[in-house]
Amino acid sequence: MRQVIAPTGLWRDGRLHGGQELVIEGDRLVAIRPRSDAPAREVALITPLLSDLQVNGGGGVMVNDTPTPHGLRAIAAAHRKLGTGDILPTVITDAPEVAEAAADAVLACHGDTGILGLHIEGPHLAPARRGTHAARFLRPLDRRSVALVERLRGQGVAVMITLAPELADPALLAALVACGAVVSAGHSAASYDEAQAAFARGVSCVTHLFNAMDPMTSRAPGLLGAAIESEVACGLICDGIHVSWPMLRIALRARPRAGLCFAVSDAMATVGGPDHFMLYGAQIQVQDGRLINAEGALAGAHVSLRDCLVNLMQHVGLPPAEAIPMVTDVPRRLMGLAPRNIAVGMPARDLLILERGA
Repeated sequence: MRQVIAPTGLWRDGRLHGGQELVIEGDRLVAIRPRSDAPAREVALITPLLSDLQVNGGGGVMVNDTPTPHGLRAIAAAHRKLGTGDILPTVITDAPEVAEAAADAVLACHGDTGILGLHIEGPHLAPARRGTHAARFLRPLDRRSVALVERLRGQGVAVMITLAPELADPALLAALVACGAVVSAGHSAASYDEAQAAFARGVSCVTHLFNAMDPMTSRAPGLLGAAIESEVACGLICDGIHVSWPMLRIALRARPRAGLCFAVSDAMATVGGPDHFMLYGAQIQVQDGRLINAEGALAGAHVSLRDCLVNLMQHVGLPPAEAIPMVTDVPRRLMGLAPRNIAVGMPARDLLILERGA
């Protein structure tokens, strides 16, 4: 079967192209050419599949509950159906053995399409900013966690580790930076000065900006203010629930330059799965698009990265050329990975097609 698709915008080679059409025969992209008079399916955008650096679960599976190769592949498959081609499975605060099992699973899957590495979120967090992370598992950064990250990095696996930098032993923090992990500040009560000091020591990212950190005030900008004016990368949950649309606009406009922010889903098992799951022995339920725990607090997000892209364009008002790299090239660059691209000969299933009005 042959089809011609004419997008308003085509993201290719790091920029948005207009006036192009793609020819697909069977399951392959066989041509990219200037728009012709041939009958075509007209769509809004075509991009490579997306890359998500914070995925706690999907398809009814949580990384923490099923830290196995089968579990990670099931989560990746659920997100692929929704337009995300690559994920960083995220293991949240738990017993040390759970993170170690997740690391073993990632090593077993290393090289699989769809699994970029591992995001370790906690347990080295500020108790006052732990959010839904279980208090009983919190602990200071220790040699056991550093050794785990070093083992993964020694095998060439991409690693992000989220911690409260103001509580981290400087020598252990330096070891994480030295091994090439992306060290991200999050679930932190760091002051502005503490955050700046952490950035100077090699903390190169901030996890879900605005969430699980002190609010910015006129006399205390805190981690939030330090992050916004810095050159570090910042992740944002773009569901309109964790951060309002006006606050997303303000943060994006206030950054020193483009290319410093990326979107994450912070997805839980309900994305591509049922409307509830268990976390730390308690049920988490979708209510009006929100994931709520027994205390009524947010417990991750019920959104896909494709939805985040649409939200950035429709609700935040970003032009496609600014929104698309936030879910494609920027997160991959942060992790030291080459961007996905669109090229003749690639499988058609590796294209994300957004219809008009999506």
